[in-house]
Amino acid sequence: MRSGRRRSSGFVYVALLAVVAVSGAMLAAVGEVYSRSAQREKEADLLFIGNEFRNAIAHYYERSPGVQRYPKSLEDLIEDDRFPMPVRHLRRIYRDPMTGTAEWGLVRAPDEGIMGVHSLSKDRPLKQANFDQHNTSFAGSQRYREWQFIYTPPPPPPGDAPPGS
Repeated sequence: MRSGRRRSSGFVYVALLAVVAVSGAMLAAVGEVYSRSAQREKEADLLFIGNEFRNAIAHYYERSPGVQRYPKSLEDLIEDDRFPMPVRHLRRIYRDPMTGTAEWGLVRAPDEGIMGVHSLSKDRPLKQANFDQHNTSFAGSQRYREWQFIYTPPPPPPGDAPPGS
């Protein structure tokens, strides 16, 4: 009788080990799906926030009194004191969803103003294609820091040649 009991104890032990192994594999798969889902959500936030910065820079540039220029700092987007009543082009300096900080990489214009921002994250993006028309240059990027949200003013219409040309 004793040997039969040992065999059933061994079977229960092996079955328990198999259940633990399968449970562990399932939890790892769920964790991977959750991690990718969280990263996709952060990417969507980065695209939204980056486009908000681009739009605020465009608004600042296009509404410049006199000569059009880019903001000297991101804070200029929050409170633009070039007008009698300060203008807000951006509600606040957003946090970079990829790094969790309010620190952004800045793309400088020739006049040293800020013409764009980018994340400082060195992580590889999941999204590699199907960007909207403003972000098509992001396709195939190896790092989030390559996603640069830059405002470039449109070229003047063909009939508007500068004087003296």
